[in-house]
Amino acid sequence: MNDLRELYQEVILDHCKKPRNFHEMDEANRRLEGYNPLCGDKVTVYLQVKDDLVQDVSFQGEGCAISTASASLMTELVKGKSLEEAEVIFRRFQDLVTGKSDGSADMGKLAVFAGVGEFPMRVKCATLPWHTLRAALKQQDEAVTTE
Repeated sequence: MNDLRELYQEVILDHCKKPRNFHEMDEANRRLEGYNPLCGDKVTVYLQVKDDLVQDVSFQGEGCAISTASASLMTELVKGKSLEEAEVIFRRFQDLVTGKSDGSADMGKLAVFAGVGEFPMRVKCATLPWHTLRAALKQQDEAVTTE
């Protein structure tokens, strides 16, 4: 269990300090904001979608380490995926962090978020970028909130 905690801290801190795909995307054809009023996390997800494929994805925002790391890992995972594949990844991540599934073995680096379910307030931090991504993929106009 200590090894998992250390890995969790290592991955979270790495992606928080050096978030991947952290930039505004000028050529985005989908963009949506998300907000977690409980802890103040804010995220904007930028997507370039063509022929039902996530050609590119990035994000900007400010928030806690869990929210930032989750967004960073999310962008790495969904880039190059079909809209259907992105939806499957979303559902599997949601199940993982809410404790509905222990599919952590199939989740790669996302497995470090398996313990987040023990802290209900942190589930919203981890899932905010994902809900924002999902809404942007569905071309929703309204900002996403965790409330």
